[in-house]
Amino acid sequence: MTTRRLLILGSTGSIGTQALEVVAHVNALAKVGQSPVSFEIAGLAAGKNVSLLTEQARRFGVKSVALADGECGGLSASDLPSGCRALRGANSAEELVRSVDCDLVLAAMVGVAGLPATLAAVECGRAIALANKETLVAAGTLVRPSVERKRQTCCLLPVDSEHAGLWQCLLSANSNTPQFVFRHNVPYDAYDQDNAPPHLDAAAIRRATITASGGPFREWTIDQLERATPEQALKHPTWSMGAKVTIDSATLMNKALELIEAHWLFGLPAAKLDALVHPQSLVHAIVEFLDGSNVAQLAAPDMKTPIQRALTWPFCLEGCSTRMDWSSLRSLAFEPIDHARFPAVALAYHAMERGGTSGATLNAANEVAVEAFLAGRTGFRSITRHVEAALADVPVREVRTLVDVLAADAEARQFVRERIERGVR
Repeated sequence: MTTRRLLILGSTGSIGTQALEVVAHVNALAKVGQSPVSFEIAGLAAGKNVSLLTEQARRFGVKSVALADGECGGLSASDLPSGCRALRGANSAEELVRSVDCDLVLAAMVGVAGLPATLAAVECGRAIALANKETLVAAGTLVRPSVERKRQTCCLLPVDSEHAGLWQCLLSANSNTPQFVFRHNVPYDAYDQDNAPPHLDAAAIRRATITASGGPFREWTIDQLERATPEQALKHPTWSMGAKVTIDSATLMNKALELIEAHWLFGLPAAKLDALVHPQSLVHAIVEFLDGSNVAQLAAPDMKTPIQRALTWPFCLEGCSTRMDWSSLRSLAFEPIDHARFPAVALAYHAMERGGTSGATLNAANEVAVEAFLAGRTGFRSITRHVEAALADVPVREVRTLVDVLAADAEARQFVRERIERGVR
């Protein structure tokens, strides 16, 4: 049996807490000989939820933790396991990645704040279970080549349900890729690396489609959307997620971010990427191949499914997530995205076509606009208007280093903050 040393960035968030549920499940399977892999939690990084971080550290016997909010009180050595090291401050997650020996990093910090630590994991040659889509949206032009250079040890294992679905479709049906068989041997050998993004051969794809539930406002009119409140936007019909991701789902900005992420993960041009509304949230991805055949991936809307697939790759184990009840399924509905009501997706294509720092600008502008909406300082429909204005007015520059990405991020944030302060909606 192989023990994987796992480092979780964003352990107290929705993905991080569910990942620890998966870890406990897999370790229980390993104890009774039903899993060839088990996990040791090598480190945890959180934002400011001290109580949950310390509880997680004690439960899993963690030796290193990081807390981004250096001013946050309550991270006491007496509350941590004996000998546990505690890092504090804005750069603590990156420091944790660089100083802790691990096999796999789960990148689940929300927003561009997770970018430096995720890039550090790439530099260290770690396998990365990627839940932080902003990493590729803002800095895909840096991340993808870096991962390819370190392909002997580094790969990107998608945690987003849509990208995990696309990955499964490719593995099962891409005629240009050797048929994948789950291998019960040492993980991450050369064959496995060739079957994980960004090394996977996607040349046989005609179109890759990801789905959107449509969020809580799928049937709302434009006038109703103009008056939507944060409380209404946070009531997602099928998924349970953090506040920022839930608002992105309501505006469909999450699909914009995911299309850009798919562009970098699978090396697909914008013309081969599409998104459809699928209210049941059972079909997560559809791949059409050059010969006209289509393969779809279906699963119940439970994030533990893609989390487990990424963490236990290349093994397929008994899951702990919700199962589909095929006997109760009567129909699957799909509809095109209404770009007049939900213009966010069109912005993704615009950003991909322009390249450079456009992705960083889109992501930063959206983060600021969502934060303002949740605080009641801007309107729901204003979120995408702020992002569209930033893409139009903030200069696009070439990305050579992380400094270029962070500079564009700062410029876009300032641009949107000034619009909001002026009362522009």
